[in-house]
Amino acid sequence: MESFKSKVEEEYNPFNMSMNKSRLSRLIRTELEDMQSNPSADFMCLSLESNLRDLQFAIRGPNGTEFEGGIYHGQIKIPEEYPHKPPIITLLSENGRFKTQTEIDYFSNFFGGPRNKLRHALLRLIELLPTYPDGALGSVEYDKEERRVLAIKSRLAAPRYGTDERQNLIN
Repeated sequence: MESFKSKVEEEYNPFNMSMNKSRLSRLIRTELEDMQSNPSADFMCLSLESNLRDLQFAIRGPNGTEFEGGIYHGQIKIPEEYPHKPPIITLLSENGRFKTQTEIDYFSNFFGGPRNKLRHALLRLIELLPTYPDGALGSVEYDKEERRVLAIKSRLAAPRYGTDERQNLIN
């Protein structure tokens, strides 16, 4: 049987970047509750009941850009090392900036530390939409008109993806 001392040492070891599951669950719940109690007009984020580390989100395209009026759905997977390691974000809606169903790797330099939150990652994603990727991995380059068409299309129907539980959140 593991002693109390070894449990404490493991949990508070500065070299151990992963949290125990209950602490990670509490952290995620706290962040989700904060997003519910202080909602943003720019995004919504919910967890799957079956897996707290698997989240569904929808973001609005930023005003004054070709993405304005678009509603883009995606998935966030929380690694065990969160918040020291960034969440894994995937867009499910065709958008003209990022490939769908491909991990977006723009957060490793921006994210990494206990003060970063899921809210910050979603706001950063919204900021990245109107930028041009210059061939960056996981990106696509559409012109502004194509992006406008995709913004309109994104409002008409939510993407079909995953399990019934996930689809219920998307819808």
